[in-house]
Amino acid sequence: MEDQFNGLKVMIIDDSKTIRRTAETLLEKAGCQVFSAVDGFDALAKIADSRPDIIFVDIMMPRLDGYQTCALIKNNPTFQSTPVIMLSSKDGLFDRAKGRVVGSDEYLTKPFSKEELFNAIHQYVPSQPAV
Repeated sequence: MEDQFNGLKVMIIDDSKTIRRTAETLLEKAGCQVFSAVDGFDALAKIADSRPDIIFVDIMMPRLDGYQTCALIKNNPTFQSTPVIMLSSKDGLFDRAKGRVVGSDEYLTKPFSKEELFNAIHQYVPSQPAV
């Protein structure tokens, strides 16, 4: 399964070093080019530079939370069609609904599995063949 996402650009925004490292390792092994950010402010500049194909964003972060970050991404005409997947340790209906309101495409509950991560990419990045 190596290089199944050959060259795909993925942004991981999470204030947890463990989550960023885990996602980076899984995605890099699958052939992705991974960019990571510790919070929304950090991410916005990196998104403009790296132009990722898909963005995973944690909800609970300092300074600029995941909802605010997602809304800012989706309100930018350059990035409004970029899939944004919310990550949260809470699996609540309210959180899912709020994610939809700000424009997120999907919602994954942490800890997420490799399969969940890859399935989200397959679902939202059309050029990627399903496993």
